[in-house]
Amino acid sequence: MPVSTDVIRIMTAQAPNLLTLLLFLPLAGAFIIMLSSEAAAKQVARVTTIAMVLFSGLMAYQFNPFTPGIQFENKTTWVTSPFPLQYYVGADGMSLCLIVLTAVVTLLAVYASDTVGQKRPKLYYSFIMLLTFSLMGVFSSLNLLQFFIFYEFELVPMYFLIAIWGGPRRDYAAMKFLLYTFFGGVLMLAALLYLYFQLATEGPNVATFDMIELTQRAPMLAPMVQTIAFLGFFLAFIIKLPSFPFHTWLPDAHVEAPTPISMILAGLLLKMGGYGLIRICMGFFPLIFIKYGWMVMVLGAFNIVWGAMACLVQQDMKRIIAFSSVSHMGFILLGLGCLSAAGINGAIFQMLSHGIVSAALFFLVGTVYERTHTRQLPEIGGGLAKQMPKLFYFWMFCALANLGLPGLSGFVGEVAVFYGSYTSWIAQVSPEAETVRIWIWIAATGVILTAGYMLWLLKRLFYGPEQQKWVGHLTDATRLEQVLAWSMCAMILVLGLCPNILIREYGSVADRLAGSINQRLSIGMLENRNSAQ
Repeated sequence: MPVSTDVIRIMTAQAPNLLTLLLFLPLAGAFIIMLSSEAAAKQVARVTTIAMVLFSGLMAYQFNPFTPGIQFENKTTWVTSPFPLQYYVGADGMSLCLIVLTAVVTLLAVYASDTVGQKRPKLYYSFIMLLTFSLMGVFSSLNLLQFFIFYEFELVPMYFLIAIWGGPRRDYAAMKFLLYTFFGGVLMLAALLYLYFQLATEGPNVATFDMIELTQRAPMLAPMVQTIAFLGFFLAFIIKLPSFPFHTWLPDAHVEAPTPISMILAGLLLKMGGYGLIRICMGFFPLIFIKYGWMVMVLGAFNIVWGAMACLVQQDMKRIIAFSSVSHMGFILLGLGCLSAAGINGAIFQMLSHGIVSAALFFLVGTVYERTHTRQLPEIGGGLAKQMPKLFYFWMFCALANLGLPGLSGFVGEVAVFYGSYTSWIAQVSPEAETVRIWIWIAATGVILTAGYMLWLLKRLFYGPEQQKWVGHLTDATRLEQVLAWSMCAMILVLGLCPNILIREYGSVADRLAGSINQRLSIGMLENRNSAQ
């Protein structure tokens, strides 16, 4: 019996929202893992993450990049008093890319957990699922209070993943991570409550946590109110990013965290900071970014160079990649601070590219550590290329991506950031233009330093004479390791050769932000000209 079009329409309308289904899938996976046996935990986690990748791929297929605004919206009011709390999710191009990245990196991390996951597997894999649930919530939330809840929820699973499965100093690293990021959460909570109550003074129906409405209402507040709220959010997000001087929790957390958790930490958690800077700081307070964007650019340039210089004096492979992440996060600050469409595009691309490259590098560090049981370069002594030729080639490829070789994904974001920064109005006609141009040139030296420490790392790890202590005792990449490494290398190559795969999805977000800022800048310049006359 044929089904009428009306029945099909009703069934489709009653179908659960795809984004909501994807959001709660890892939470359901965590509960199933807790109810399953120890032996089944790994398989449940793998099936859940595969389903996440499939659902996120379906979202990407259904997403229309030519339709402005939010798609996959789902809004339900939960509480009206004392605060209006809604379940409100949706995705634009930037959110979609980060959601897909979350699904892919989590899948890779779960498959890379064969060794780590043998210790208390139910607890381990359930914590990974809860962490993924938090990340999905951050990248899909359109209610500010809901965003904060998901943002803070990740502290619990990440703390225990480091404290239980980490290295010798895991307790110290886990507590340091908790204190730094919790302090950032306190600043964010204070800022969002301050913003809400300031809006409430404007009128009974003005106060809201709706992030779409806040992009229209927050810029209408007094400049001092905007500055105070902006500082709270900005500090919270650069702690998570992380940026100097709040970066010191990251190397310790990476060194002590197990390899799969380092992949998630570098590939996904750091992106929460960049996402917040774009979605909230730029979206809610464009006038503050116009006034202080040059300072953000200087901070980004300093991070690029300082992080790269710190890499040159490290002996631990993980600390080198960790400080490299601090350096590469500086490109995000540099691109956002310049306020140009090219710079913002480059910053978003850098977030996504770094998510894959850093996850690949931490995975490769783990493969060497599992064979040598050390991450100290002097103890390894070099000469591993003959013992592990396949791993050497994977290392070479990912190292070249990290230093920004043309044709690989690391090159695209950096070039767009430098182009957008140097051609922006801040670097050309603003009162601080000369200072900004100097710092852009300083930041450019970070590219040279990055090439230096990555090639130095490869030399000390793989080149030179074979060490007798390793001859006959080391094995090359296993089949699973090759599959995971090939997958990440393929993504790096595809994004490097065809960056429009991503740019066409999130490009409208960058263009909209830059257009809004340029419009406000033009209005301000016109008002200044009229007042001068």
